[in-house]
Amino acid sequence: MSPHSPFLLPSALTSPDSLAILHLKRDLLTPTILRTYDDENIGYAEGKVTTTRYGNYPHSTLIGQQWGSQIKASQVDTGTRGRVGHQAGRGSKRKRGGSSTSHGDDAAVTGENPTGLAQEEECPGSGEVKAPIPAATGFCHLLPPTPEVWTASLPHRTQVVYTPDYSYILQRLRVTPGTEVIEAGAGSGSFTHAAARAVFNGYRSKEPSNGVRGLHAKGVDPGIGRVWSFEFHHQRAQKLQAEIREHGLEGVVELTHRDVYQDGFSFGGSLSPSPINASAVFLDLPAPWVALRHLTRNHSSPLNPSTSVHLCTFSPCIEQVQRTISALRAFGWLDVEMVELSAHRIECRRERVGLQEEGLPGVSATPATVDEAVGRLREVEGRDRSYHHGLTVKALNETLGTVESMAGGGEGKRIAAEEFVSKQQRLQKIKDAQMSRKLYKEGRLVHRSEPELKMHTSYLVFAVLPRPWTEQHERKAQQAIQKEAPEANVDGLVQPMSKRQRKRAAKELAGGDKHSEMEMKWLVDDDDGDD
Repeated sequence: MSPHSPFLLPSALTSPDSLAILHLKRDLLTPTILRTYDDENIGYAEGKVTTTRYGNYPHSTLIGQQWGSQIKASQVDTGTRGRVGHQAGRGSKRKRGGSSTSHGDDAAVTGENPTGLAQEEECPGSGEVKAPIPAATGFCHLLPPTPEVWTASLPHRTQVVYTPDYSYILQRLRVTPGTEVIEAGAGSGSFTHAAARAVFNGYRSKEPSNGVRGLHAKGVDPGIGRVWSFEFHHQRAQKLQAEIREHGLEGVVELTHRDVYQDGFSFGGSLSPSPINASAVFLDLPAPWVALRHLTRNHSSPLNPSTSVHLCTFSPCIEQVQRTISALRAFGWLDVEMVELSAHRIECRRERVGLQEEGLPGVSATPATVDEAVGRLREVEGRDRSYHHGLTVKALNETLGTVESMAGGGEGKRIAAEEFVSKQQRLQKIKDAQMSRKLYKEGRLVHRSEPELKMHTSYLVFAVLPRPWTEQHERKAQQAIQKEAPEANVDGLVQPMSKRQRKRAAKELAGGDKHSEMEMKWLVDDDDGDD
């Protein structure tokens, strides 16, 4: 893998052992790890091949390409005849640890073959790779991995937080580079990848002082963003951990297999300080109100003690929302608000209408004007009458009025074959003319929204836990106000003055001297700029 994650610092070209997204159509994206060898040992002569419904793509045609490039499909024999070891009638599938069934060819485990594999599969990709041959049809586009395209292509293990939801959530949680975020319920990893990009503020320059990778005492490595992710299901946690490793996010995402309902979010227990210093929390749990008791301000709290903490819960049922709001109010969370997102996808395209578009994909081949419609009706009507009734040239000219004169047009002579244009000839003529047209500039630019919502929706509950505020904090704040701004004594109480009040006081102190008054106003303006 590359030392840098393609999600965070993408390169200009595709490289081996990195993630790439094959864009086949708008709603069909296929992720794949680019390999220079056949790591799955399938046995294609072209090496590692990604097979899709829109063609086969050997990885040798995908590596070293610029992102966004259009890659043509290749001719790959996906049957047993196209695999190494099945050519020349050598038999069926090769078996690991046993012998091949190819015409009694025994491949027992001997000293010459200590691995127990058939001789044809000594190691993945050890054979000579065949140069791919372009196919007649099929293509894809190479897209760099981003949280948006990964959400559209990832393997679904649980319900997924889609792009409209997590973009709004990260904005409401005020996640910026350097922020530490707690995520409970990682699931398929959609929100995990989006949060990792949002908090990324560079890689570590040194290992933690405590010697534990990913854990650090508060105050160490300030400004390094991190996503502390928790997952209860062991198999899902293992699969997501493997994806994080493949995607190069290990230094930014710290995934832990844990039941946060019982064990909470701290690593050192209730007596030692937590290494987490989070200012944003996202709970995608069936019962988020149970986990809220671990999100309080105490000695082992994972929350940042010097700032307010913003929280969001993701719940599909209104009953879950009600119980969550009750628990938030009981634990001192403020500014509780519920939001439901409903997003429509907007499609923008060029709309081309006319008979010159007949046979072209994605257009409406209907007459654009009355003249086109009349001309096509005359053509169809004339061809139909000529075929069924066998009209002569003179009768056809009198009926249609379109042919003025024809060479040798005597009685009983049929019209020449080249005068009638068949549908196949007409479509071929349109197709040939398409090569010289700039279709992306023709037609009317239109946009339409989807009539129905097709995305998953849930209820988002937001809340804020203010920073601790004691009498000592209040005294410090009053002292700062007295030092930075003039004061107004009202009934013995110290109150800050607004900008208008300070200008009025400056005018009174000047005593009618315009020069002094202007100098005092400049001082007031300078103080406002400093604030």
